[in-house]
Amino acid sequence: MSYQALYRKFRPDNFEDVKGQDHIVTTLKNQIKSDHIGHAYLFCGTRGTGKTTVAKIFAKAVNCENPGEKGPCGECAMCRSIAEGSSMNVIEMDAASNNKVDDIRQVIEEVQYSPANGKYKVYIIDEVHMLTTSAFNALLKTLEEPPSYLIFILATTEVHKIPLTILSRCQRYDFKRISVQTIADRLKELLDKEGIEAEEKALLYIAKLADGALRDGLSLLEQCISFYFGEKLTYEKVLKVLGAVDTEVYADFVKILANDDVAGMISMLDDVIAAGKDLTRFCDELIWYLRNLLMAKTTEHPEKIVDMSEENCRTLIEVSKLLETEMIFRYIRVLSDVENQMKYASQKRVLFEIALLKLGKPEMEKDYDSLVNRVHNLEHQLEKGVVVQASEAPAGTSKAVEKPAPKLRASAVPKEVKQLVGNWQQVLNQLDPVSKAMLDMVTLTVNDNGNLVIAFAKETGYSYFASQEANQKAVADAAAEVLDKTVAIEYKYVESQREYDALPELRGMFDGNDIVIETVE
Repeated sequence: MSYQALYRKFRPDNFEDVKGQDHIVTTLKNQIKSDHIGHAYLFCGTRGTGKTTVAKIFAKAVNCENPGEKGPCGECAMCRSIAEGSSMNVIEMDAASNNKVDDIRQVIEEVQYSPANGKYKVYIIDEVHMLTTSAFNALLKTLEEPPSYLIFILATTEVHKIPLTILSRCQRYDFKRISVQTIADRLKELLDKEGIEAEEKALLYIAKLADGALRDGLSLLEQCISFYFGEKLTYEKVLKVLGAVDTEVYADFVKILANDDVAGMISMLDDVIAAGKDLTRFCDELIWYLRNLLMAKTTEHPEKIVDMSEENCRTLIEVSKLLETEMIFRYIRVLSDVENQMKYASQKRVLFEIALLKLGKPEMEKDYDSLVNRVHNLEHQLEKGVVVQASEAPAGTSKAVEKPAPKLRASAVPKEVKQLVGNWQQVLNQLDPVSKAMLDMVTLTVNDNGNLVIAFAKETGYSYFASQEANQKAVADAAAEVLDKTVAIEYKYVESQREYDALPELRGMFDGNDIVIETVE
């Protein structure tokens, strides 16, 4: 017989061998035992969690002549024919390649015929979310009122794409990600059957990379044992084959990062790349290590949250003491951004090195996390006795920087103030968003002295300017910049709505007209 991949060779053929989905297995076994079998099931969850496997076992169990506690007996004629793929009672359909309405119509025609052998005719439709809208609509009636001998099992990784009309007609079962320990135990069990030795630490690491998918774990394991055929599988060998990095490397990297040693980080990155490690995976696992640092920093019992040995957990706690919580937040943010960019970049190393420069030079950024980082660095330098001095001015220049003298402008006359009102949007464009919002709903007029009056109907806006000289100055400077004349501005709060409405609004006189202000030298 030709070679079979591990995930195919050791695919479970009874409920007892299904790992990590006890809530689903128990429910299905009880339905078979009590003969309360539904007509439509929806199995959803991430890849490699056992959806198709459980569907096949269930299809065999409902047709088995001697079902037991484990599910199908595997020995009767029906079980053997289903296992061989020769039974007409179990039909598998891939919706990714058979997603048109004609494919579903063909299924509807076939279900009219009852099974020649066995109790049920089971249709397993994999990747059902790939069906077109017309195909789903064609399936609706049969799914709602199927013949008594018909069972539909729909499997999908993207349940949000399934129409609600389909969801409401199915029993939904959510397959969970399988835990690291469960995957590692299963890998150990299968290696014992194959007669291959492996370190527990190596299997735990493979299980972690599998990310909750047992099938992925088996594929990674097969890759490792193929490379080291006939040898004991060790942790170091797994790291070498999968292009991964040991946890100690991340701990050392963060220690260098805590000292803002950019040259040390670049040098360490050189070693990682020279060792043939995948840069994207290195970035991803560094982010995960920082996440673990955050857990160690903010929780009392991080060993219950992070998936590490006691020794590595102690190291994690010690490393976390070197960083502020805000610094870890910043590191994760910067690295997450660069990880997204690296997916589509041809020069991944350059992008990653730029990110390292950002991490080591928080003054390059102006947000709160970067400010905390800079304060931490200064405190660290002072603790080491390093005195930070202000940079000296070059020889021959004065240390005091002279500010340019303010530009002298003539005062605006009433006619010019009215012209300014017509160009009020230009004044607003020079202000900050808050001031701009406050001045957007005001009445502009000119008093008897020729001063610009800004009238407010709400006390909030009036107080914002009347009590803050800086805000008043910003408006005056913006007006002067537009008109090239100094403008006297008064702020007025009009409590009475009737009095406010009676004020002459000059802006209405200039609606739709752009006034060009020319300055005569």
